[in-house]
Amino acid sequence: MKNKLYTAIGLMSGTSMDGVDVSLIKSDGINQFINILDEYFEYTESLQLQLVKLRNLILNIDNLNQYTSQLNEIEREITLFNIKIVNEVLLKYKDEIDLVGFHGQTIFHDPEIRISKQLGDGNLMSQLTKKKVVYDFRKKDLINKGQGAPLTPIFHNLLSNILSEKHQIELPICFLNIGGISNITKIIKKDENIEENLEAFDSGPGNCMIDEWVRKNSKYNFDKNGSIAKSGKIDQLILNQSIDNFKIDTYNKSLDVKDFDISFARGLSLEDGCATITNFTAYLIAKGIEYANGINTRPIKYLVCGGGRKNSFLIQSIEDYLTNKKNISLSSIDNYNFNGDYIESQAFGYLAIRSFLNLPISYPKTTGCETPTVGGNLVKNF
Repeated sequence: MKNKLYTAIGLMSGTSMDGVDVSLIKSDGINQFINILDEYFEYTESLQLQLVKLRNLILNIDNLNQYTSQLNEIEREITLFNIKIVNEVLLKYKDEIDLVGFHGQTIFHDPEIRISKQLGDGNLMSQLTKKKVVYDFRKKDLINKGQGAPLTPIFHNLLSNILSEKHQIELPICFLNIGGISNITKIIKKDENIEENLEAFDSGPGNCMIDEWVRKNSKYNFDKNGSIAKSGKIDQLILNQSIDNFKIDTYNKSLDVKDFDISFARGLSLEDGCATITNFTAYLIAKGIEYANGINTRPIKYLVCGGGRKNSFLIQSIEDYLTNKKNISLSSIDNYNFNGDYIESQAFGYLAIRSFLNLPISYPKTTGCETPTVGGNLVKNF
């Protein structure tokens, strides 16, 4: 007998701070999954600028206290923005929706001091939508001595089962998500013991350095399809120095956009700086892939999702760094009937259901938490 299916809205705003991805899904929180709707809602230019400016000001816990009034103000604005999205979905979908998974907008993340601040008022969301809301997904993992990220691996595990059955992809399967930060999930084999067969870690920058360079040196917010980088020339001397000077010594720590600095490209043209920074990003992602692969020699497919998969210069650069790894192949998840733009918003709908059912959303080998951890806070404020 199949388990009960719950219907959930997942709302995800990434480190690019450009808008909100929304997905409507059905799931039992375990192995059943139906995708109903995916949409993107862009922030106004004013809201995005405010968010980027505020994030740049908040470098430590003291800054969180220093800018409390600004944070409260913009949190309300973001919450109302997301509420409007939920109400639009409610108008389109006439059946009952059980839960809203509200990720919010990350403004500060420092697992060393057990603080990750997502802007988003779950109580207000519940009050104005008349729905149960799950939010603040990272706090319990941090309390349990985890890194608070990445949180999507348990959803990747579900997708791996679907993909292996529908497309005969052999395990292990890896997911490479290239958002603002890149992260890798490895599903070793299909097994009831999720805790032993699911591994994940942040692997380096994703789009964050490229986006920052483009924002600071042009009128654009990102390098669409990698076209700016393609038109530039990599400064090999600067690239080599940057690689020598920056090492990710451990993959046991979650990463934040503030961990990376584009100042090494200062003085380069828009195009050359973009090409150099993109190649530097590709190098770190490739090193993460090599780490995930370990001594494995069997063919292993990396399914790429997130906005960075559309940057063909970035993807080609990653592949160039992996030319000696003949058993590794990168493939867009879109090739398997999943839209790579919405994997994370679908995931937060799924995580909301698991949280509601008191099922773990993070594990020792995904976030470093001490024991499998149930995630978000559930609120019913109506």
